[in-house]
Amino acid sequence: MKKTLIKKYNVPVPRYTSYPTVPYWEQDVLPPQDWSTHVREAFKVDPAISLYIHLPYCERMCTFCGCHKRITKNHQVEQPYIQALLKEWELYLDLLPGRPTIREVHLGGGTPTFFQPEHLGNLMEGLLHNDRVDIPSEVAFGFEVHPASTRKAHLEVLRSFGFRRVSIGVQDFSPTILAMINRHQPYEDVVRVTEQARALGYNSINYDLVFGLPQQTQAHIRENMRQVAQLRPDRLAFYSYAHVPWIKPGQRAYSEADLPTGDAKRALYELGLELLEDNGYGEIGMDHFALPTDALYQAREAGQLHRNFMGYTPFHTQLQIGLGASAISDSWTCFSQNEKRIEDYLARLQQNELPLTRGHLLTSEDLVIRQHILDLMCRGRMTWEISNPVLQASLDRLRPLAADGLVEIRERTVEVTGLGAPFIRNICQAFDARLWHRKPTTPIFSQAV
Repeated sequence: MKKTLIKKYNVPVPRYTSYPTVPYWEQDVLPPQDWSTHVREAFKVDPAISLYIHLPYCERMCTFCGCHKRITKNHQVEQPYIQALLKEWELYLDLLPGRPTIREVHLGGGTPTFFQPEHLGNLMEGLLHNDRVDIPSEVAFGFEVHPASTRKAHLEVLRSFGFRRVSIGVQDFSPTILAMINRHQPYEDVVRVTEQARALGYNSINYDLVFGLPQQTQAHIRENMRQVAQLRPDRLAFYSYAHVPWIKPGQRAYSEADLPTGDAKRALYELGLELLEDNGYGEIGMDHFALPTDALYQAREAGQLHRNFMGYTPFHTQLQIGLGASAISDSWTCFSQNEKRIEDYLARLQQNELPLTRGHLLTSEDLVIRQHILDLMCRGRMTWEISNPVLQASLDRLRPLAADGLVEIRERTVEVTGLGAPFIRNICQAFDARLWHRKPTTPIFSQAV
């Protein structure tokens, strides 16, 4: 049964970090005044905000990676970039009609630990120790690290600013696979960073693990989960490798022949899921797992789990501001993205402009669909009070999935079944009115499996 479903549903599908998804955003150039209006309106609803800071530099190319990044060994780029981030933040503070309460901060990349600890400290000093902002007692501050470039001083300086969560990019413990994806990462560094973080009081340690990497087998998954059982991270992101060489040319370092696909790839996930459950981890959302003691697991149990451009989070804020080149912001009613090229990003800030490029103003229909997809992603179910033609069309598209046992459709509820959980992207796609109205003619999404 599962093999048949995999063959049927292993098609290119969005990951639904947003709705509409980025290829369907309508404003190729988002007017700053439009974005400013939506930012202010979101702030009036709730002055609590989430901050995402994109730190794009890496010293070497990891060929599996799909992130916006710049490869360089020139660390002279650090200080000018941090000054630009602080300038962008000041522009937002001038825009907001009051004092923001910073509830959530996430440093992503690139490689945040490319930056020297003292430079990260200067960045946090300017962002958080600022007489124009408030910091509540309960926050979710986290950052991503490459274990080979992470020193104890990185952990110490961010710990001093309230960070309690660290996400370690493990990907796979096999030296053979790490060599295939050009990632220099001794096992000892993963252990060292894990132990140092715990000793410093970090209470949520996440490992990123990927299935479907080149030459990866079930033996590798077993070894990965053996290490997980021993090192005991609080959370895991166990997600599918997305092979999109037409977008990320670095992935052409190996061919499709090196990759597990179809049944073989799905078997890697099934095995990983089984071993994670055996070790006490619960699935809290698409590709994400946590121990019962972790805040993300508890938010899922309490029905408070949220998903934004930073991933799953225990908090919901109306406004998420992205700082840095390529960073995405979300006011709930509008999306915006910064200039992707670092030079363009810096140039816009030198002109005292928010470095916006593309975006999307959500329609009333978009907002309804967005909420339905978010409910499916975070709670595995959605409900409605008033039917409409768009919803009816979505339910009609969902009926074949219900016939396959992936969802249950009741009078005013759709619920994802245990069998359907691995196909949550396909389920959400049934509600994607923009995609169904204009199907892509070229590859823009990764496979569902």
